[in-house]
Amino acid sequence: MKRTALYSSVDRAHTAIGKEPLPSTAPPLPENDSEHARNSWKDRWKKIFGTRKSHALTMAALLAVLSWIAIGSHLAEPSLVITQQDIDRAVRTSLEKGPLPSRAAKAFETIRMSIVRVDGFDHPEGIGSLPKLPAPGEGRKNGKKDSPKGQMNSDGGRQSVGTGVVITDKGRILTNLHVVVGTSHIRVVFADGTESPAILAGVDTENDLAVLQATKLPDDLKPATLINTGGLHPGDEVMAVGFPFGFGPSASTGVVSGLKREFSSADGKRVMSNLIQFDAAANPGNSGGPLVNMEGEVLGVVTAILNPVQQRFFVGLAFAVPIENAASSVGISPF
Repeated sequence: MKRTALYSSVDRAHTAIGKEPLPSTAPPLPENDSEHARNSWKDRWKKIFGTRKSHALTMAALLAVLSWIAIGSHLAEPSLVITQQDIDRAVRTSLEKGPLPSRAAKAFETIRMSIVRVDGFDHPEGIGSLPKLPAPGEGRKNGKKDSPKGQMNSDGGRQSVGTGVVITDKGRILTNLHVVVGTSHIRVVFADGTESPAILAGVDTENDLAVLQATKLPDDLKPATLINTGGLHPGDEVMAVGFPFGFGPSASTGVVSGLKREFSSADGKRVMSNLIQFDAAANPGNSGGPLVNMEGEVLGVVTAILNPVQQRFFVGLAFAVPIENAASSVGISPF
């Protein structure tokens, strides 16, 4: 009978002919290898996670942590909802700390650096001039000649005071023609105090307008912003800025009273049309100054007041040439 071959568990790679086999370092396996393997893994699992109950608790905790991390990473911070009450509260707090300037104050500050005083010397008496001065020899007190400031120049000639507005960075100034007509020379005073001679660069007799060119300009010259009056309506707030009776620059506020008005000069020789009627106070000296909106943008040029008495003070009716008419009439695009 054929005998069954027996094989040694020793690794043949380490066995040579005529030599003793090397001892194995691995512990002998039990008769049932599969059962031994299962028991080995159980022992290792218990070492890591403990009993079955502990294992369940550990896995639950692990899953809870992973879920918290996953959910937390996808949750965005809730957005802050600002209500009208929050806005009102913030505005009240801001106003209590420092009240905001009025719209009129901001409009004046915007236009202020574009305003100039216009002095015309040897100006004949007429619309926009100062009250009649005493004739030579009149008004003497104690042998001294009375010479009111702003009405007589050093040569004894008549002086008128009006207003102008800078419309280009080259020193072009828009004013009324009646402020400078008949003068021997013109002087302009800018907002920073710079004084300069000025020459007549253009006229529009129909709209009583003149363009002056200053020969000396300040470093910080600021032209005004001009705006079309197409969107202007009666009731809109406006401001007249100028040098009434030489005081200024002065500001007065009111509203647009009407549009496309006509006005006849005191002598009846001149009729102006398409005028803006407004009720902001205007007096002699305001002539040539800007009529602005509450953004400080120029709507027109103050040109006349309607007054039934000879003193020519303001009674609530004043007129301005729309800025698009004024600029176009002297060859300058307003926009």
